[in-house]
Amino acid sequence: MTNSPLPVFPDERLSTGVARLASRHAGRFSVETVQLLLTDSYQRLAEHSRVRTHLVVLSERLAGERLDALAHVEGTASSGPLRVLFVCSHNAGRSQMAAALLAHRAGDRMTVSSAGTTPADTVERGIAQALVEAGVDLADAYPKPLTDEVVQAADIVITMGCGDACPVVEGRRYLDWPVADPDGAPIAVIRSIRDEIDTHITDLLETLLGT
Repeated sequence: MTNSPLPVFPDERLSTGVARLASRHAGRFSVETVQLLLTDSYQRLAEHSRVRTHLVVLSERLAGERLDALAHVEGTASSGPLRVLFVCSHNAGRSQMAAALLAHRAGDRMTVSSAGTTPADTVERGIAQALVEAGVDLADAYPKPLTDEVVQAADIVITMGCGDACPVVEGRRYLDWPVADPDGAPIAVIRSIRDEIDTHITDLLETLLGT
């Protein structure tokens, strides 16, 4: 059995990211696995990105999240805190707000992530403003594609309007939060959606952590 050929880097700057990620996961994943995931992450983000300025940096971040999830799935990482994944269509509004709010309130008691079935190019206008007003920083957020590793690693998947495109993996706990899409909405409406999501998060924290 011969090894599959490694992909050609779409951007040679990715080689630095491979070295960093491979060092972080030394003894857990091979350099070849890291390279394949990083290249795939770059290509997935490039499909939906009109601005390529930070694409290499974002690809490394996405690949890092996928490797961490894969380590959890394969049992090569410690069990760690409860993992919650928010999924919507574009990962530009609802799921970004929900993930940011939950991560802010849960702290290190949960690992929180978000993704979209058809990710947008950028986070929707007004989302960051509404979150800053609530004391939550969204400065580093970017729409991410949904990947198998992240779904399989999640203990709870919370869907928010992605319909039949939302993934279903056996053994995962699923919740659906029917929250309005803030796309193009004025800031007053976005604030209302934020507060509705935060109410859901209060209920979730009380159910899962008793807080």
